[in-house]
Amino acid sequence: MIGRLFTAGCAVLLVWLAATGLTFAQQTDPKLWEEIQALKKGQEEIRRQLLEIKQLIQSRPAAAPAAPDVRNVPIDLGNRPAKGSTAARLTLIEFSDYQCPFCARHTKDTNPQLQKEYVDSGKVRYVFFDMPLENLHKSAFKAAEATRCAGDQGKYWEMHERLFANQQMLEPWSAHAKALDLDVAVFDTCMNSGKSANAVRADMATAQQLGINSTPTFFLGVTDPGNPARVKGLSLVRGALPFGTFKMEIDKALAADAAEK
Repeated sequence: MIGRLFTAGCAVLLVWLAATGLTFAQQTDPKLWEEIQALKKGQEEIRRQLLEIKQLIQSRPAAAPAAPDVRNVPIDLGNRPAKGSTAARLTLIEFSDYQCPFCARHTKDTNPQLQKEYVDSGKVRYVFFDMPLENLHKSAFKAAEATRCAGDQGKYWEMHERLFANQQMLEPWSAHAKALDLDVAVFDTCMNSGKSANAVRADMATAQQLGINSTPTFFLGVTDPGNPARVKGLSLVRGALPFGTFKMEIDKALAADAAEK
């Protein structure tokens, strides 16, 4: 389109020159030459501006899909791993993948701040849901199983932290079990049996029901005071975002909850 416009502009100029019967001497007339040069500069400026517009359009990222509305959507936590008080008014659920680099960044950079300011203070309970992206990360599903097998021996969170810290060296799984002083034989039996696979699939099914398709994604909800295992959705936070983003969402939810009392 831009090339055709420029070519057409040049053709118009050539026709105009021919129609006027300009001789070489006339073209070199100072006044006429200035007019021609000004016209050429104008065309070049138009071409440059059109190219800039084209580049801007091409570089514009595709619009991100709208976040699903999770307000008032309930989630049953069951006996999934959690940190913090069951009396906390808010619950933050992380849907995550042990081979996702952005998930590891959140675990390292942002989660400690969330833990210190909100979980340790009793304001927010933190729950982890497994969402291995199997088409991208071949070891993520077994990693999720590994944390649950470690949990059978009381070291779920220790394995959780260790796998995120060692994303490039996930296998052999027994090496992590040994490093955490687990009974390696019992751990290996758990891993080989696939006993935790259905629990991991259940987490993945919950993510699908909520319309969550990327990791990490966080579901912020209100804890049911009569049943701490039940959470009613407020909002979603997508991505390994700065602590300030989480703080804004959590503080807004806490303020709204306080206003309702």
